[in-house]
Amino acid sequence: MSELIGIDSLERMAQRYDELMNLMAQPDVLADPQQLQVLAREQSALEELVSRYRKYQDLQRQLDDARRLLKEGAEPDLAELAREEITSLEAQLDALAKEVREKLVPHDPNDERDVIVEIRAGAGGDEAALFAGDLFRMYTRYAERQRWAIEVIDAHETGIGGFKEIVFEIRGRGAYSRLKYESGVHRVQRIPVTEANGRIHTSTATVAVLPEVDEVQVAINPDDLRIDVFRSSGAGGQNVQKNSTAIRITHLPTGMVVTCQDERSQLKNKNKALAVLRARLYDIEQTKQAKEIEASRRSQVGSGDRSEKIRTYNFPQDRLTDHRIGLTVHHLEGILDGEIDEIVEALAAAERSERENRADEGLIA
Repeated sequence: MSELIGIDSLERMAQRYDELMNLMAQPDVLADPQQLQVLAREQSALEELVSRYRKYQDLQRQLDDARRLLKEGAEPDLAELAREEITSLEAQLDALAKEVREKLVPHDPNDERDVIVEIRAGAGGDEAALFAGDLFRMYTRYAERQRWAIEVIDAHETGIGGFKEIVFEIRGRGAYSRLKYESGVHRVQRIPVTEANGRIHTSTATVAVLPEVDEVQVAINPDDLRIDVFRSSGAGGQNVQKNSTAIRITHLPTGMVVTCQDERSQLKNKNKALAVLRARLYDIEQTKQAKEIEASRRSQVGSGDRSEKIRTYNFPQDRLTDHRIGLTVHHLEGILDGEIDEIVEALAAAERSERENRADEGLIA
């Protein structure tokens, strides 16, 4: 019969689950929606695994009782029933141990979060800006297929329909788990519409996918911020243009600048800009920790260097290649229309395999 691995870890998780349930019942926590939300998310992440662990414990107790009955020399009829029960319980425990092992493989704690996506044109001038626009459309169409909500935070358009930069939010269950693999440099090879001689050009755009974080997770000192208000330059209509509603926030310790001008409300723009700033600061800290902990063996799927070229879109050959896992697929038209599930699933499978390998090497106790 399969042994249940990670008993100590499971026991700690069960204790933490009970602790969270008690904390969430405290009046001071109930009066703080943000803290309650953070605790509830942690509790929800533990619930399924703890439930299986406690079921395993219950089945193990039943198995021990049946074995004791058989060992003590029960009547033939009772002994036969005990043997049947032992066989059944051992099969159930084997199946449950396998489920628990799969659940014990570490998962990204940010997987269920909403995301902030930043796309910037790289090398290639106008063609790079057009490609940035293509990527924005691809993610927009993919989000629509998933029934996720999309909201633009800031955009700097070019005169030919592309973007020098666009920042937008995608809200939906599991958004980060599906889109986190998109961070990195995307390269396109095609004949630009402005190319008279039919030559193939290579251009790039960078994508950053950041999990949205709660205020309690990233505390920002108001004294570290310089907030400027200015008139929107976006296509928001005359009402936006007349009023100073756009917000620019400078984080003085890092020099990071975030702008938001999509909303007509100055307060909404400020809140959105702060959300982007929190996500960026959180990402910096997470990346720093990952490098310190796994400097010698970081996974290249999901947490690779953002300067790394992750994917090539070759239009003459109607081919997409993801360089991290050696995946090649065709039908670029459909891919740029949001049909990227095949790519996402392949990357997710590679990440799961990497996590399972780490678990097998004893990285979970």
